[in-house]
Amino acid sequence: MFVILVYDVEEKRVYKVHKICSKYLTWVQNSVFEGEITEAQLRILKDELKEIIDKTKDSVIIYKFRTKAYFEREDIGIKKPSSEDYFI
Repeated sequence: MFVILVYDVEEKRVYKVHKICSKYLTWVQNSVFEGEITEAQLRILKDELKEIIDKTKDSVIIYKFRTKAYFEREDIGIKKPSSEDYFI
């Protein structure tokens, strides 16, 4: 599946959350990741994030798409690399 993950966490946890997300997804914008991921990987990612975030102060939102067929991305301004930019 294709996911977009966005987060808003306290500054002291930003690095840890970023590091965890980087293991599974591609960083595309401050506090935004995207990419193809399996159900199992997504479960592990969420479990790792739950250990780091403070549920009373932090927020993580995950948008799930079954397929990229109905997904369109448009960049305005500086384009940061997406997972598709890494194919040779």
